[in-house]
Amino acid sequence: MHLNFNFTEKKPLQTKKIFSPTEGSIISIKLEANAEMKEHTTKTPALLMGIIGEVIFENEKGIKEMIGPGDYIEIEPDVKHWLFAKTDSNLILIK
Repeated sequence: MHLNFNFTEKKPLQTKKIFSPTEGSIISIKLEANAEMKEHTTKTPALLMGIIGEVIFENEKGIKEMIGPGDYIEIEPDVKHWLFAKTDSNLILIK
């Protein structure tokens, strides 16, 4: 199966849980170019991996990193963070 097959609607930002382990979750994220994921937090540590495209990750601690295919970033619990897609992008969030 391909990550994009999980998304059937035409929206700038979509998420879809793609696997439900006993604990935690794995979520596929699709962002169209110039779409934003607004500021939010996670209650658990998370790992965000770039699959397709380029996304800018920022957080309230001043970290600003480009995430491209094969890149990943660890997201700390209770730290506000947000995303901006420079191009059509797919990411995987593991938490």
